[in-house]
Amino acid sequence: MENNQLQLFENKEIRTAWDGEREEWYFSVVDVVAVLTNQNTQRGASNYWAKLKQRLKMEGADQLLTNCQQLKMTATDGKKRLTDVATTEQLLRIIQSIPSPKAEPFKLWLAEVGRERIEETIDPELTIDRALDTYLKKGYSREWINQRLQAIQVRKELTDEWQDRGVQKGVEFAILTDEITRAWSGMTTRQYKKLKGLKKENLRDNMTTLEIVLNMLAEATTTELSKVHQPQGFEENREIAKRGGSYAGETRKSIEADTGRSIITSENAVQLNTVVTDMIEGVVNAEDKEGENKK
Repeated sequence: MENNQLQLFENKEIRTAWDGEREEWYFSVVDVVAVLTNQNTQRGASNYWAKLKQRLKMEGADQLLTNCQQLKMTATDGKKRLTDVATTEQLLRIIQSIPSPKAEPFKLWLAEVGRERIEETIDPELTIDRALDTYLKKGYSREWINQRLQAIQVRKELTDEWQDRGVQKGVEFAILTDEITRAWSGMTTRQYKKLKGLKKENLRDNMTTLEIVLNMLAEATTTELSKVHQPQGFEENREIAKRGGSYAGETRKSIEADTGRSIITSENAVQLNTVVTDMIEGVVNAEDKEGENKK
């Protein structure tokens, strides 16, 4: 766990911690409460949070409070003290119960996101359209986006094949993905992300075009081998994953030998926004939309 990280929210410091194992950010609940409720002191924010916890229990959110953890974080006096922390999902749920004007934009944003998800369930094509729009806003080229969308389709075909072969979602999917990545790139997924300086960001979103193409080759080959050899269960699929990835690995080595350059790079998509600022961007969009509706 990496502690003592600070995020800025409305020019106020929010203490955070990164859990590399779970790939999850944890935020100091008291710090967020202090900003949203205009508390000038730590004691005032702590008292507000204590009352809010009582309200959450009355709302039936016992599981939320049970799942919230405590971590040692540096207090204003420089000493490390245990403080309640929440994941992004938990924090957004807590914010929904804060009756504050500053919390209202978050609630509008969450309502907007919820509406979009319902629309995408009715019309899945909207998911692709919104993904395309998001990548464009982040500054990706249309050529890269086309490759990325194709990679998503290749990945879907692979995971569908795994499900048909008795592989379980979650841990088993992650292990097989790791085997493919290691076989073609020479690194585990975690090592690859570390090379690119990533935490929670998606690895594929930070690949160069050639990296994406080789990753697609590895996954598409694994899918084809699976269809031909019809492995059953996790261990048999694990061997197929290694073989599928190894073919792409041989291609990578051939290209590198010819060009004299490594295909695997530390280049990434330069994420200027942290998890917190991503949330703030959503709030700003919600506020802009609210302003437009009032005109």
